[in-house]
Amino acid sequence: MLACEVCGQALSSEAAVRRHLRRTHPGRQPRCPLCGAAAPGCEELRRHIEAAHPEPGPPGGRCPELAVGLPECPFCGEAAGRELEAHVRARHGHLLGAPGAGTGSGEQLYECPMCSLTCTNIQILEEHVDLHLQEQSFSEGGNMRDLELAQRLQTEEDKWQRSEEEKQEREEFKKLQKQYGLDNSGGYKQQFLKNMEREVDRGRMQPFEYHRRKADMMECLAFGIDDGKTKTSGVIEALCKYYQNENKDVRHVWLSTGVDHFQSSLGDRGWGCGYRNFQMLLSSLLQNSSYNDCLKDTTLIPSIPKIQSMIEDAWREGFDPHGASHFNNRLHGSKAWIGACEIYSLLTNLRIKCQIIDFHKPTGPMGTHPRLFEWVLRYYSTENEGGAKVVCTSKPPIYLQHQGHSRTVVGIEEKKNKTLCLLLFDPGCPSQEMQKLLKQNSDGTSLKLLRRFVGSLKEKQYQIVAVDGVLSLEEKAARCHASQVLTSEKIP
Repeated sequence: MLACEVCGQALSSEAAVRRHLRRTHPGRQPRCPLCGAAAPGCEELRRHIEAAHPEPGPPGGRCPELAVGLPECPFCGEAAGRELEAHVRARHGHLLGAPGAGTGSGEQLYECPMCSLTCTNIQILEEHVDLHLQEQSFSEGGNMRDLELAQRLQTEEDKWQRSEEEKQEREEFKKLQKQYGLDNSGGYKQQFLKNMEREVDRGRMQPFEYHRRKADMMECLAFGIDDGKTKTSGVIEALCKYYQNENKDVRHVWLSTGVDHFQSSLGDRGWGCGYRNFQMLLSSLLQNSSYNDCLKDTTLIPSIPKIQSMIEDAWREGFDPHGASHFNNRLHGSKAWIGACEIYSLLTNLRIKCQIIDFHKPTGPMGTHPRLFEWVLRYYSTENEGGAKVVCTSKPPIYLQHQGHSRTVVGIEEKKNKTLCLLLFDPGCPSQEMQKLLKQNSDGTSLKLLRRFVGSLKEKQYQIVAVDGVLSLEEKAARCHASQVLTSEKIP
């Protein structure tokens, strides 16, 4: 509690003190009623009076002269002159701290029930109490209005904050949808036509070429087969010849057989790497008689929209429902990216035995993955050990996935110093560059397109899908059931 420096009235806060001073004591400053000395507050005024003006002596004693210009009591304004000191002590002694202050003249004193101020006039006391009540009412009403205003402002701020967060979430979601081809902006066909139109506008394609390629595309889409315009065949055979005759620093090299390279085209540039890598894998499987029964209905390389439909078929069979829900059970007609889980579901639905291996963290210095290279070496060299420098195995290529991109492992080199080097087909590599590998007089410089050493693969995580045989119908059903919660083998 705080007290008024002029009259000593108890007040609840500094704001209440200021309001009280403005209303009750405008322009007043506590001064000594006997000598006129100014005091900072009532407590200091009390000490001044007790020290400078002690109790009056016997009758006839000399009293201090009153200060000129102070004819009234600073507390109530009633008394003045020589009687002022006695008046102050008698009427306002409790404000000065004098114990037992009372009515020396026998007058009735009325005490305020709210601040203990005493008055000789009941009307003055009533007016004084009314001031208390008005002040309290104003304070309570002001506090209530302030509280309501604060609550309203806080509510509006919270509403605005939620609105901004929801807006940001929607924008981020749209960005992700666009990034992963889930923004309903069309699929392979729409992008192919749009990019050809852009080429015509830029003068890079003649209108007759546009219409010819459009007709070819529509025909291929109708039959569900790839047009083969981005395919490069014969690279593996060219590599076998090169390693047998050249490259003295290679001790051994293992290669998958019959893998065709497929480059991303105008219709899938920027999002189709997963589909193109499946085409590369399938091109090898179609040349391996062990998989004839599984692929009897797939004798030609399917187009990307057809692959999307094949993945949807796997989802309808019950494979990977969680992954299917991520795409809202729909791929066809979209530019949605696919990864290792979709490739696994597709292959398993075709009764092709495969597994997902997750190299979920680096296993070597500088963020490298030597365990990945060692795994690939075991994959190719098991059952293919011997003294031959070049081994064209029956092992299918490996689907290799990392964040934002995927490639196909078609072989591995073991150098004479025991270092390992993966050989990769990248859908982003232009067909013109891949065709340089087919030249008989190649000096090996084009192999830079394929070679990846341990220090070249530094993504945080890699996943591979490796094929290893054929499934029976019972095994397929069991794997379908197990894929309700799709898991992988983690290394390490």
